Amino acid sequence: MFGYSYSPGFVRPACRGRQKETAMTAYDLTIQTNRHLMQGGTLTGAQKASVARQLLAARSDERAKQNFYRGVRFPGNTDSGGRRMYPAYFIPPYNGGKKLQTVIPMSPRTHILSANAYELELLRLLHLFAPEEPAVKEMIRGTIDRLRTTCFGNGCAAGECFHAALPVLRFLAAAAPGETAWIKKLIDFFDERIDEKLKLKKCGKGVVRYYQLCLAELPADFEA
Repeated sequence: MFGYSYSPGFVRPACRGRQKETAMTAYDLTIQTNRHLMQGGTLTGAQKASVARQLLAARSDERAKQNFYRGVRFPGNTDSGGRRMYPAYFIPPYNGGKKLQTVIPMSPRTHILSANAYELELLRLLHLFAPEEPAVKEMIRGTIDRLRTTCFGNGCAAGECFHAALPVLRFLAAAAPGETAWIKKLIDFFDERIDEKLKLKKCGKGVVRYYQLCLAELPADFEA
C-alpha cells in the first residue's frame, strides 16, 4: 500500500515511480489539510492561498442549494420558527447516497451532522487562510447569524444535533473567539452530557476525540 504526502489541491503518492497526482475535491482538500495540520504540519503562505482559492471556487450555486433543501425536506432552508438548519454556502457533493465523514470520524447518519460539518470545517479553513478576503468575511458573518437560529448551535441533545454542536464549537473558537459566552455555553453543554451519552451508547469515541480537539484549539487566553 502506498503512503501519501500532502500537497494543497492534490493527493501525491509518496513513492518513487508513481508521479501522477490526482486533483482533490473541496471535501478531500478540507479533510487532508486538517489532518496535515493536526499532525503538526505547516503550510507556507502560498500553500494557504492555494487552498483558499480552491475552497472558494467550491461555493454552491443557487440551484444546487435549493435542490439540496428540497431533498432534505427543508425548502428555502428556513422553517416557521426561523431556523436555518443547513449550509448556506457550501452544499456537500453527492456521495453515492452515503453521508460524508467528518474530520475526526463520527460516521454521520444525518445531513444535520454531515452537511453542517462539511461547511463549517471548510469555512474554518477559509477564515484561517484568507481572513481578509471580503467573500470570506461575508460568509463567516452569515454563518454565525445562521448558527444562532439553530438548535444544535445552541446545544441540543436530540440525535445527531448533539454531534453537530462540535463543528459549531470548533468553528466559533477559530472564527469568532470573542463569542466567549456562546463558546462556554457549548462547552458546559458537552461537559454535562457527554459521559451520559457514552454510557447510553448514543455517541462513540469519535465524539470524544472531536471534543478534545475543540478544547485543545481554544484560544490560550480563553477561560472556560
